[in-house]
Amino acid sequence: MEGKLLSVIIPVYNEQEVLLSAYERFEAALKSIGSPYELIFVDDGSTDETMPMLRTLVEKNSSIKVLSFSRNFGHQLAVTAGMDAAAGSALIIIDVDLQDPPELIAEMVELWEQGAKIVYGKRLKRKGETIFKRLTAFLYYRLLKSMSAYPIPLDSGDFRLLDREVADGFLKMREHNRFLRGMSAWMGYNAQPLEYVRAERYAGQTKYTLKKMLKLAWDGISGFSSRPLTLPGWLGLTLMLLSGLGFIALIILSAAIGAAPWLWAVAGFAFLQGVTLAALGLQGAYMSRMYDELKGRPLYIIKERIGQLPK
Repeated sequence: MEGKLLSVIIPVYNEQEVLLSAYERFEAALKSIGSPYELIFVDDGSTDETMPMLRTLVEKNSSIKVLSFSRNFGHQLAVTAGMDAAAGSALIIIDVDLQDPPELIAEMVELWEQGAKIVYGKRLKRKGETIFKRLTAFLYYRLLKSMSAYPIPLDSGDFRLLDREVADGFLKMREHNRFLRGMSAWMGYNAQPLEYVRAERYAGQTKYTLKKMLKLAWDGISGFSSRPLTLPGWLGLTLMLLSGLGFIALIILSAAIGAAPWLWAVAGFAFLQGVTLAALGLQGAYMSRMYDELKGRPLYIIKERIGQLPK
């Protein structure tokens, strides 16, 4: 594979504890492959020593490029910025926390050379995570698969290799609320799994808060399935049938035991109002996605570029 450039995209946010150790493993893994490479770090608005450390690394290694956001735009947009700047024949997306082993990049490249357009990491086990997180991840991936019209692989993350042809397809999709693994599945290219055990975080704390995880989960569902929009209709039909049966039962009970009909009516009305408000909220969530796109704002703003990067 002489001469084919590999672009490794690494989003970072307040990762001073793990950055140097991660860099050493990235560099060792890529040197073992023997192909030219570029390491593209995308700083997502860090407030610690991440950026000063990256500047030092650039001085030592000309293969390192750095993009620094003006603020925190989020993991998915940090990956997107790295893809926009990448020049390689293959792009590898990997987090800096070392939960996804950099040593697997060589195996990904091997599968790519054999013809795979996408090679994605499939997690057999998730070390260092709470039972709650493992359970919710297990249920979420299966819910997403059942609702999506596209075969989004189970138990996969953003750790993956993309052929240049696939990456160019990504760059044509400029939606703000992004779910990269869903976008990857939507394109329909030949994708090969690479199974591995996901390690514990090497150092520091995860920057993916519950709020961010919930947003990513919603972006996955709302971006690749319209079924939630049809749920209120089916729920309304079901409630209409149940209400009819309940009305008949109410008449019978009122005649038999003298129950006050208005109590039943108030309870039923309150329940139906709750369902109506939930349906409106769901539709509003979809409309907010449309509003984000109509504003036409850039996906991200770069305040600093370090290294030989395209403008």
